[in-house]
Amino acid sequence: MPGHLDHRLDLNADLGEEVTDDEALLAVVTSANVACGYHAGTPAIMRAVCERAAELGVSVGAQVSYADRAGFGRVARDVAHDVLREQVADQVGTLSSIAAAAGTAVRYLKPHGALYHRVLDDEEQAAAVLAGSGDLPVLGMPGRLLAGAAAAGRGVFHEGFPDRGYTASGRLVPRGEDGALLTGTEDIAAQALRLAAGTDPGLDSLCLHGDTPGAVAHAHAVRRALEDAGWVLAGL
Repeated sequence: MPGHLDHRLDLNADLGEEVTDDEALLAVVTSANVACGYHAGTPAIMRAVCERAAELGVSVGAQVSYADRAGFGRVARDVAHDVLREQVADQVGTLSSIAAAAGTAVRYLKPHGALYHRVLDDEEQAAAVLAGSGDLPVLGMPGRLLAGAAAAGRGVFHEGFPDRGYTASGRLVPRGEDGALLTGTEDIAAQALRLAAGTDPGLDSLCLHGDTPGAVAHAHAVRRALEDAGWVLAGL
């Protein structure tokens, strides 16, 4: 089974969202999806996260979203292709400048919230995200966005969610429905191990949500369980 000492896995978390213990999670994860201001975050927060990530050797990714601070980026929106392309470019550009000043660089892209789920199936929206993000590798679940990135020769990273429930089709149970969130630390750690070991060819990364109660304890438990099982944790 997977889990040999030469098998690498990333742990990512959404940071800079103003509801997360960024400092504590940066000490656990290997990649940080940094909010770029459209659903949460400010230049000062982005700078603080990037500076600490650079100190700890944590990879930085651009967490792009719809322009929806009121709904935390979790409200579905219909945005024209060209508008969305420019919004994504603005977010990536802002974070890239801040990251460079902090001594690091944006290494990948990950959509957030409603945009994340929209680009699984919506080819036009996925194309807009790709067009606005240069040649950055893309992190996400299988769907239109990752397929488009792969077709363009861009890097693709697949992720799973230890703290989220899955439907029979392999998608996430929508928030607000029964079973959407796992809350028990042992349950979350056990699902992390199942996800890491149960896929072929395997996941590249596991996402830990930082905006849920007990997030830091969950992150520590997941990291400990993975390392005890022989996984080598490294950033994207």
